[in-house]
Amino acid sequence: MTVAAGSQRTVTKGTVPFGEYQTWYRVTGDLSSGNPAVVVVHGGPGSTHDYLQNMAVLADHGWPVVHYDQLGNGGSTHLPGRGADFWTVDLFLAELDNLLTRLDIADDYILFGQSWGGLLVARHASLKPAGLRGLVIANAPASYPLWLQEMEVLRAQLPPGVNETLLRHEAAGTTDSEEYYEAMGPFYDRHVCRLKPWPRDYQASFYEVYNDPTVYFAMNGPSEFHVIGTLRDWGVEDCLPDIEVPTLVLSGRHDEATPVTVRPYAELIPRARWEIFEDSSHLPHLEEPERFVEVMLGYLRQGR
Repeated sequence: MTVAAGSQRTVTKGTVPFGEYQTWYRVTGDLSSGNPAVVVVHGGPGSTHDYLQNMAVLADHGWPVVHYDQLGNGGSTHLPGRGADFWTVDLFLAELDNLLTRLDIADDYILFGQSWGGLLVARHASLKPAGLRGLVIANAPASYPLWLQEMEVLRAQLPPGVNETLLRHEAAGTTDSEEYYEAMGPFYDRHVCRLKPWPRDYQASFYEVYNDPTVYFAMNGPSEFHVIGTLRDWGVEDCLPDIEVPTLVLSGRHDEATPVTVRPYAELIPRARWEIFEDSSHLPHLEEPERFVEVMLGYLRQGR
């Protein structure tokens, strides 16, 4: 474990055992401050915490922030030899539970789940954990069938020839080609991150996935819009009515998580409020950081 003091922030980094593996974490702020910790659950699956690092600013306002890398990438144990049957939703639910227990915050915490992390925290919250005080679901579809349905809509709107190139490589099984990679660009620039150039934090996570795509390929697939992994038929719509805590739902106007994919959270969670960021796509915390912090603090300060 290492401890560092920033301007007004105390940062603690380390790993906790998860069975025979290790989960990397970072705590910004004081877990004994009196406010529940905000636990940040990243997307992917198979990405890292890096692109969500700026959420540490919440610690400057009194809410300690916990980042972690889910098993399989970043600072946590990599397992490139494990097959798709190993990488399950239950595995990552168990890892989250283990982290909460190991950090001794399981009796008082708030979850922030982004993209795939949003589905994961929704499933966790539906189990009614006693210590969960609030829930933020950001840029997440309620199911992958809905996601795939909307991907067809968004892909059809890409510049002429782009989708045809993507479809050709998907049919041929050549999604690892340079041409496919380049053709992904217009979609990512419109619906994932509209900032030019991409922020360094987002690039860091993007290249972490690129360097070890084990989890991403197994559960998702070769790209955001071609989901052929184990999650392709999975969703959380069935459990949303069981979520009891106040829930903030976030999405961007240009988000790959379109309103059709997000609406079930707002309609099925009893105490949900939906906030749309007009100038954002999939990463409002990076694309509209000031408004993002304002919305988050409003939620936290109003007793959620």
